[in-house]
Amino acid sequence: MDIQPDTAATTESTEALPYVPRPSTRCPIGEQRAHPQHAVKRWIFAGIAALLLAASLGTWWSAGSDGAVGYETAPVAIGDIARGINATGSVNPELTIIVGTYVSGVIQELSCDYNTQVKRGQTCAKIDPRPYQSIVDQAKASLAIAKAQLEKDKASLSYAKTNLGRLATLVKTSAVSEDAYDNAKSVYDQALAQITFDEATIQQRQAALAAAQVNLDYTNIISPVDGTVVSRAVTIGQTVAASFQTPTLFLIATDLTRMQVDANVSESDIGGIKKGDKATFTVDAYPKRLFEGAVTQVRQSPQTVQNVITYDVVISVNNPDLALKPGLTAATRIIVDRRSDVLRVPNRALRYVPSGTLPGDTRQARVWVLRDGSPIPVEVTVGLDDDEFTEIVQGGLKVNDRVIVAEQRNSPKARSNVPPPRL
Repeated sequence: MDIQPDTAATTESTEALPYVPRPSTRCPIGEQRAHPQHAVKRWIFAGIAALLLAASLGTWWSAGSDGAVGYETAPVAIGDIARGINATGSVNPELTIIVGTYVSGVIQELSCDYNTQVKRGQTCAKIDPRPYQSIVDQAKASLAIAKAQLEKDKASLSYAKTNLGRLATLVKTSAVSEDAYDNAKSVYDQALAQITFDEATIQQRQAALAAAQVNLDYTNIISPVDGTVVSRAVTIGQTVAASFQTPTLFLIATDLTRMQVDANVSESDIGGIKKGDKATFTVDAYPKRLFEGAVTQVRQSPQTVQNVITYDVVISVNNPDLALKPGLTAATRIIVDRRSDVLRVPNRALRYVPSGTLPGDTRQARVWVLRDGSPIPVEVTVGLDDDEFTEIVQGGLKVNDRVIVAEQRNSPKARSNVPPPRL
């Protein structure tokens, strides 16, 4: 049986109640607040999101950190270790002669040029000799005059001597007065002194002639040694002046088969260098060729450039093929100590510490050896070291042991395959 609602009653009851408006639950503008149930839901959703994020991060971290550790190793071997000092220098001949001029004048002839092989005494240039030749001629004339004056005064001396002898006889018989005799004696003495004066004058004129001849000879510019002309600073017709300083005309290297490197060594390294140390160097002209030499001199004179003090270390080197040229820049390495046939390990092995391991006593050297797939620490006593290897003086290492120099985890690779969660 269907039951129908009593619409009339309902209508009546509705009409019987007065209308009361419901209060609004909205807050005024600026003071709206969420319903308490909505706030609770928000906190629940935030907590679930945080849990999911933490789980994702944990999964991502596990995917990156669970990989195996790979070790890079190097063998313990027998070899040589050399400790050296690096310096920069320039290549120069062992002996370079500066040929200048003592006199001034115009270059009249030029017979030497760059790379000319010269012998000792060979004329390389000639200065116009005419001004100096005239001075020589004047000196010769003055000398001739002095010699003629001497002959004249010798004749006067002979006459004075004869006259003095005659008067000496006559004065004894009172044929002449004593005053006449004294006058004759004075004339004789003056003539004798004149001879001495003339002889000194001749010597003076001879010296002047020799000086003039020296200046004339200096107009010929000659090589004082056997060698090779490496520089020429004059041309024909050029006037050179030697009034205040000697101008340089030529530079002659005595022997280009023997060269030297003048290396500039800093004051912090100079104490370890001594005569006889071996050295190697390269030049830009032959970048793949290694030249060898030895320290022949450690000069005591300091050189200061921009408040940096260096010392000149001379390294001698043979140059039979004349490959080295004067003035080349040399990158030099001077070997100050060397060990041969010693047990050695790479320097990286002494710096390696496994990840997650606390560093030990820094005063005790230690390496890590890979044994049965695990790193094992081995304490060692080190000796000489260079830029690449270190000598092992004492310790539990033997040849062909594998020392660890680096490690590599799979985490970078794993994390690159597993993208991090997006926030």
